Amino acid sequence: MFQVGDKIVHPMHGAGIIESIVSQKIDGTSREYYVMRIPAGGMLVMIPTMNCREIGVRAVCDSSKAKELIESIPDMKIDMTHNWNRRYRENMLRIKSGDLTEVAKVVKGLTARERERGLSTGERKMLHNAKQILISELVLAQSSNYDEVERRINSQM
Repeated sequence: MFQVGDKIVHPMHGAGIIESIVSQKIDGTSREYYVMRIPAGGMLVMIPTMNCREIGVRAVCDSSKAKELIESIPDMKIDMTHNWNRRYRENMLRIKSGDLTEVAKVVKGLTARERERGLSTGERKMLHNAKQILISELVLAQSSNYDEVERRINSQM
């Protein structure tokens, strides 16, 4: 499905570049994995090649889609419940969807809530992770740097 050098997105880890495809034997079964390096932080993630579709791994969006997304942030409608548990579950589903627009909605909603009332530790961590996922893809899509993309996103909030 993907090749070494491809830019891909893992819904829960963000975007990275496939460095290699390796075969590993686990519990007596040999499986192939993509080894993806996430540029921000240099973390390596091993993704089973046969489960990519189920996990939601996809190619990084193109530059025009990334630009369009950043420009649409001010007009994004966010609807977050007041119930903390429900809001957390809904936001987690949005992140797990792998949809860049849904991740941006989580970032915008939690950023707005942080300004109004503050966030719990769990939601603050979720905001940080969602922002990392969003920025990592936009950096690769636009061949930009992390700080510049973060500044543009913050200015749109």
